[in-house]
Amino acid sequence: MTPKRTKWWLIALGLAVVVAGLVFFTANRDGAVEGVARQGAKQAGSAPAPPVPQVQVITVAPQTIPDEPEFIGQTESSRPVEIRSQVTGILKERFFVEGRDVKQGERLYQIDPVPFRAAYLSAKAKVAQAEARVVQAKQNLDRVKPLLAEQAVSQKDVDDAVAEDLSAKGALEAAKADVVKAKFDLDNTLIVAPISGRIERSRVFEGRLISAQTDLLTMIHQLDPMYVYASAPETFVLKRFRDRAEKRVQGATLYQLKGAITFADGSTYPHQGALDLLDVSVRTATGTRDFRVTFPNPDKVLSPGQFVTMRVLGAVRTDVMLVPQKVVQQGPKGSIVYVVGKGDKVELRDVQATAWRGSQWVIEDGLRAGDRVIMDGFAKIGPGMQVKPISPTGPDSVPPTPPADAKTNGVK
Repeated sequence: MTPKRTKWWLIALGLAVVVAGLVFFTANRDGAVEGVARQGAKQAGSAPAPPVPQVQVITVAPQTIPDEPEFIGQTESSRPVEIRSQVTGILKERFFVEGRDVKQGERLYQIDPVPFRAAYLSAKAKVAQAEARVVQAKQNLDRVKPLLAEQAVSQKDVDDAVAEDLSAKGALEAAKADVVKAKFDLDNTLIVAPISGRIERSRVFEGRLISAQTDLLTMIHQLDPMYVYASAPETFVLKRFRDRAEKRVQGATLYQLKGAITFADGSTYPHQGALDLLDVSVRTATGTRDFRVTFPNPDKVLSPGQFVTMRVLGAVRTDVMLVPQKVVQQGPKGSIVYVVGKGDKVELRDVQATAWRGSQWVIEDGLRAGDRVIMDGFAKIGPGMQVKPISPTGPDSVPPTPPADAKTNGVK
């Protein structure tokens, strides 16, 4: 074999070896891929299904609870009396101590009485003059009447005598009226307390010219009893009347309701009040109706102008559900809760959560007796999902109870 042919045989042999290696590599690669695929399919077929999530649930039941709405109220004295002078004059003296209690009839101010005493004496003197004119006119009339029958005087003379007599009597009545007015002015130079109560600071001082019925001198507040005024939205009042008609709210009627006060520091007032006024009209600016509760105030703890929280007592609300606050979520249309429905599947329920009672929501609509309300795990559930309900643990496992009556909280 020639060297040239030997060279070609070597090239052909090398090419054959390369082709055989490629075929072998390809065959082994496909087998490896198929093996990996078969192994993955085997593992996938043997993987367990994800566990059904466990959720704590509470079973709700209808309850009757005290219906005690709260309002922000402001105290006001039952009789705030303005002290003004009935006469114009110079203030001569002030008798009371500011900020103290005064009794009815107690002296408060003295207006300089000298000019008024002079006016009174002058009016009395004019009465004496008028009385003398009446006597003179009567005597004159008595003289001329008999002379008319004898034609010794004219009819005009008699008529003049009658007119003079009537004029004198009228002047006497006017003079007596002036005496009454002068006596009234003189008496009112001494200003006394028209009621018993606590008096404010004086707004005027000695030496000032006081204008009659214009200048406010001071004020007296009757502090026992005290009023607390509050405002209820018109929507609340309308709903209250509807609930009363539908028997959802029962118990005390409107003017049998009581009131309890909580102060700004959290302390409670030891006496109950009685609701005695629901205003007739609605305030157009705010859409509210004012109401008033009257409280006894024997120890003068309440003062005018205080802001207090007032709880209205006496009524009960029937067929409501109580659930922990954490179970109520906010949806696009309002409050929602998750419940476990048929087949232990999650349902989304719209509810009407109206008020808090301690750590619980009052649900008036949207839940039925026996519903199982989900209490936790909201991030891992959704409507239609299968869940495993379990009994709750911790403080929420205790059945909800209505709050204690106001009398157990130190309110009489």
